[in-house]
Amino acid sequence: MRKSIRLYFMYVSAILKSSMQYKASFFLMIAGRFFIGFNEFLGIYFLFSGFSDIKGYTYGEVLMCYSVMEMSFALSECIASGFSSFAGIIKRGEFDRILVRPLSPVLQVLGSRFDLARIGPMITGVIMLVLGIQSCQISWTAGRVITLIFMIAGGTVLFTGLFLAGASICFFSIAETKLVNILTYGGKTHGKYPIDIYGKNMMKFCTYVIPYTLVQYYPLQYLLGKTDTWQYALFPFGTPVFLGLSYMLWRAGVRHYKSSGS
Repeated sequence: MRKSIRLYFMYVSAILKSSMQYKASFFLMIAGRFFIGFNEFLGIYFLFSGFSDIKGYTYGEVLMCYSVMEMSFALSECIASGFSSFAGIIKRGEFDRILVRPLSPVLQVLGSRFDLARIGPMITGVIMLVLGIQSCQISWTAGRVITLIFMIAGGTVLFTGLFLAGASICFFSIAETKLVNILTYGGKTHGKYPIDIYGKNMMKFCTYVIPYTLVQYYPLQYLLGKTDTWQYALFPFGTPVFLGLSYMLWRAGVRHYKSSGS
């Protein structure tokens, strides 16, 4: 395990050195990604200029919610972006070469791409978090601080599981699947608001199928003081189960793989 972690950071170091060969392009890309996220923040700001709340959630509370999803998604896409482009690896026959190396295929795919431009959305998320904290009347305790950390970490694990599941589908169909984009990018976009505003059916889907509520809705209720059920703070610990299921799908895909033939 220690050797794998060290090797992964060697991959990241090589990608970072490559990116910094074109510093102007690198920082312009970060700035561009930042302004894309900032536009979404402006959408929330102008929406609340005409409404005091949305189904009981104030402007600051929505910012808290969306900042968690934004940072979780940005971290996951930075780390697991190799999975989001995995269809190309299959089509070009590069996975054949990955399989003959004495290293974990997952590690090699993770190390094939590290999207540092996601620093831009991370900055946007941090700004929204600060503004949300300033706007909310939250009684901060050690438990609520830890809950916030759990939400971001759990969200990162959840989105990584989704990217891994999307890559696994490519073993059975090399066509780019739009369904996974709906669940990842769409989930991040819809996640700017607490899930319960979309109705009971969406709540059930986001609890029992793709468990966004484990990192967004339930711990958020405890964080904002809408419930005294402290156990809600532990819900993000359920996301490794989803990641494990995605990994099982990946293993099934690897066993199914018969080479690209090229």
